[in-house]
Amino acid sequence: MHVTHLSLADFRSYVRAEVSLGPGVTTFVGPNGQGKTNLVEAVGYLATLGSHRVSSDAPLVRMGAPRAVVRAAVRQGERQQLVELELNPGKANRARINRSSQVKPRDVLGILRTVLFAPEDLALVKGDPGERRRFLDELMTARSPRLAGVRSDYDRVLKQRNSLLKSAAMARRHGGKPGGDLSTLDVWDEHLSRVGAELLAHRLQLISALRPLADKAYECLAPGGGPVGLEYKGSSGGGGEAAASREELYEQLKSALQEGRRSEIERGVTLAGPHRDDLVLKLGELPAKGYASHGESWSFALALRLASYDLLKSEGNEPVLVLDDVFAELDVKRRARLAELVAPGEQVLVTAAVGEDVPAVLEGARFSVSEGEVSPL
Repeated sequence: MHVTHLSLADFRSYVRAEVSLGPGVTTFVGPNGQGKTNLVEAVGYLATLGSHRVSSDAPLVRMGAPRAVVRAAVRQGERQQLVELELNPGKANRARINRSSQVKPRDVLGILRTVLFAPEDLALVKGDPGERRRFLDELMTARSPRLAGVRSDYDRVLKQRNSLLKSAAMARRHGGKPGGDLSTLDVWDEHLSRVGAELLAHRLQLISALRPLADKAYECLAPGGGPVGLEYKGSSGGGGEAAASREELYEQLKSALQEGRRSEIERGVTLAGPHRDDLVLKLGELPAKGYASHGESWSFALALRLASYDLLKSEGNEPVLVLDDVFAELDVKRRARLAELVAPGEQVLVTAAVGEDVPAVLEGARFSVSEGEVSPL
């Protein structure tokens, strides 16, 4: 799989940009703040419907413009598809495939797959649980695009349930009793448990598949520094075994919601479910967060991305590899090891402020990026 052409209109700093790409390595070189990351961010957005830098779409639209358009031609084998997203802050985004009539943005998922390495990846190890949940869910969706619907359903049910709990908590604080609407809480418990069990089952299956790949990748990046471990920490009790059936996970989650109902009404928020779980990363017998050195943390974060790539590739979905300003963050040894591991990828997109930071093994096409202009070197 690779992108053959990228087209941007009013995306970030670009009024317009047209970039022809090919398989192999392509490096975008230029000083910081010139728009290198904006290019690969656009590629990643087409693959995930999200940015690795910001949580909302508004910053992605050029200041003063009403909307932004990101379009890419994607080739997989003999098949080529044109995928287009129109970003409309405050309104619904629009999507097209092969210039056809409008489809849902979710329908473009799976046409392009990416694995992105970025300085922000350090948060996978050192950051809060939300970073690790996002990592799992995005990879899960890359493997099976239909799971975007499961995630959306879970978020919708959670929002409704939290709204009900918040109303009950406010009534209590003002001396009243929880409203009669709490009679519907059992219904929301049922919905949340059912869709939450689906989400949990896929997360656990994913972690089981990632474990050996992450350990192998870490050994390649930091020989003798492992082993590494991935353990799922559920908020509903149990939930740590991939072998657990969906029905068992459903019962665990439903029981946790019922047991915690009093606390939830007092606090006005749902206290159990996939939205409060964590992926515990272990280096040897110790949790990486708080114990791993800076270099070890970087190796672990890179190992997770490499494991993601290996997993998608093994399933016949080799993704585009994106390395956004990563080499500047690494020492010489880690640069060389990472470069050797990713060089065979069908398409590797690299950004660098200094061209010399990119190891020689990643030779290929180069573009200069300066003041919103992208030109071949």
